[in-house]
Amino acid sequence: MTTFYLQNVRILDHARNRDEIADLYVRDGMIVACSAPPADVPRINADGLLVAPGFWDVHVHFRDPGAPAAETRRTGAAAAAAGGFTRVVTMPNTMPAGDTPAWVREQVEDDLPVRILPSACITQGRQGREIADLDALAAAGAAAFTDDGAMVADDAVMREAMTRAKRLGKPIMDHAVVPAIAKNGVIRDSTIARQLGLPLFPPEAEVEAVLRDIRLCRETRCATHIQHVSCADSVAAIRAARAEGLPVTGEASPHHLAIAADDIPGDDGNYRMNPPLGNHEDVRALRDGVLDGTLSLFATDHAPHTAATKTRGFLKAAFGVIGLETAIGVTWEIMVLQESLSPLTWVARWTTGPAALLGCPAPSLAPGVLADLVVIDPRTPWRVTPDTFRSLSRNTPFGGWTLHARPVLTVCEGRVTFTNPETINLEEPA
Repeated sequence: MTTFYLQNVRILDHARNRDEIADLYVRDGMIVACSAPPADVPRINADGLLVAPGFWDVHVHFRDPGAPAAETRRTGAAAAAAGGFTRVVTMPNTMPAGDTPAWVREQVEDDLPVRILPSACITQGRQGREIADLDALAAAGAAAFTDDGAMVADDAVMREAMTRAKRLGKPIMDHAVVPAIAKNGVIRDSTIARQLGLPLFPPEAEVEAVLRDIRLCRETRCATHIQHVSCADSVAAIRAARAEGLPVTGEASPHHLAIAADDIPGDDGNYRMNPPLGNHEDVRALRDGVLDGTLSLFATDHAPHTAATKTRGFLKAAFGVIGLETAIGVTWEIMVLQESLSPLTWVARWTTGPAALLGCPAPSLAPGVLADLVVIDPRTPWRVTPDTFRSLSRNTPFGGWTLHARPVLTVCEGRVTFTNPETINLEEPA
């Protein structure tokens, strides 16, 4: 367990509505009320730095088991820690699919630098036909249910799954894309789509799925979460559902907030994801949804792929981009610096928002709790260099971007899991 003393740090603790310059003392892994620490405690001059509860990402793919060349739990966890995360929700679209209690237990047993809160399949084998044993999966530790990567298109199956999940107190998270509408589409209508003659992915594929999920939520009152929202009409539907009092939430992914389809520079598979990047009106609607709380959390949809599967051109590339190590920088750049989202609300989208979805206590920096925190440098510009990532994969659309916020220290359950030695020195008192 670690001990250090942060001096003059900006504390951003949404759970306690705290945004102020103060000191923060961690002793033997616990946050303690500030007092003069012993002389041998490492003191960190944190003037200009931010400290917040460790960030949560409710949507990551670690490809474990099934595709270890792209990512494993260990490399994914290392990437998460370097990105400032202390909690991640892994997706069950592995090989085999995560539809058994043994799979759930395997996800959480490793001694990793982040705490994994696994989601489990809604249906057996993610086939959309027979509901998995949700009771057994929940008992094994499943935090939520999803067939991510595929929508449960059968209304009757989804309704019954939501009814069971409601009884268990677990959210249903849906990859809201109607396959019969999306068909073989890979990109939204855009200049590059027309130039390359790529099959189009109509926005209705997502919007119709979102409307269906909201309708079933109204019938079952199950906590219903829309993953990776990408369309303006989806944001509008979620806003109306929340105004109605329905337990519907949606997540904004950094890539959908930052890039529009017309910004894709060429035949580059690193810009192919599912759902695809929207148009500029969609990007504007997503940002507005974050600003007004319609989209109450961020999530990366960290989706690792080997170079061989992403460097074959847009049409043949696998869907998905990685995001754990750029998430803080991109969302700070877009939402705080460009859109003037308050830093405290920005922290909420990565902490209290995700925790509320999962029915977990709100993360905080209150004295007496085990230290789960991230220290962020928002001052020093840094260049995204994929070759330095801790992830095994490099499939990012942000390579070469210059960003202005970066984690420099991550502490998970009282243990230091990441440091940037150029900024943070825990070896001896300053």
